[in-house]
Amino acid sequence: MADAPVPEFATPAGVPHHVAIVMDGNGRWAQKRHLPRVAGHKQGVDALRGTVRACLDRGIPVLTVFAFSSENWNRPVEEVSGLMELLALALSREVPKLSESGVRLFFPGDRAGLSKRVVQGLQAAEDKTAQNQRLVLNVCFNYGGRWDIAQAARRLAAAGQEITEQSLAENTALAHVGDPDLMIRTGGEMRISNFLLWQAAYTELFFTPCLWPDFDAAELDRALADFASRERRFGKTSGQLEKPAPGAASVGGLQHA
Repeated sequence: MADAPVPEFATPAGVPHHVAIVMDGNGRWAQKRHLPRVAGHKQGVDALRGTVRACLDRGIPVLTVFAFSSENWNRPVEEVSGLMELLALALSREVPKLSESGVRLFFPGDRAGLSKRVVQGLQAAEDKTAQNQRLVLNVCFNYGGRWDIAQAARRLAAAGQEITEQSLAENTALAHVGDPDLMIRTGGEMRISNFLLWQAAYTELFFTPCLWPDFDAAELDRALADFASRERRFGKTSGQLEKPAPGAASVGGLQHA
């Protein structure tokens, strides 16, 4: 859970406030080119860099990506080791550039199983970017939706607090941002794979066969166009929805005058 609150920013009508992405397909991208799987992950870092830039250009204030799930430890040892090295390298190279662009970094996830070097790198990146406000980038690392719900419940139980929907939401690893409006999964699979289980209750889902290393601004725009065409009712009927006033802005997927 974040120590400092993240300010809310209005977004243009039809533009999601919070986009989440399951970055799938790195390994298959590499295998198609007869390259080691880690090569796909390296190319995936480039795709993430471009996606961050595209979100900045489009005025999307929150981007959350699934970088390493709690289940990914079951992958081949050499791939996991390569991912850890890639993370350390990406932190040293990318964080200064991201900070210059006004990006604030968070790394939601369980740090208990990570090396001291990685944990220190994550904390240093969060500290360095703590004052930035153009874009919140949540890089979920060693994260799982079930873990997130369980750790929130444990936190409340340890404090002797009542477990309610509100108190649980306030103690999740992404309590510093609103729920995602749009979740994109690349790679052709049609599931969310234990990502943001609590937060995705009313999230619009967009699945694309595009492998993550090939994901670009044009593919993001296709997802955004699809999102803009949908009617978000949040349990209501179409007739109950209020028509937005001229010039209304959307915050967290809801219309605000």
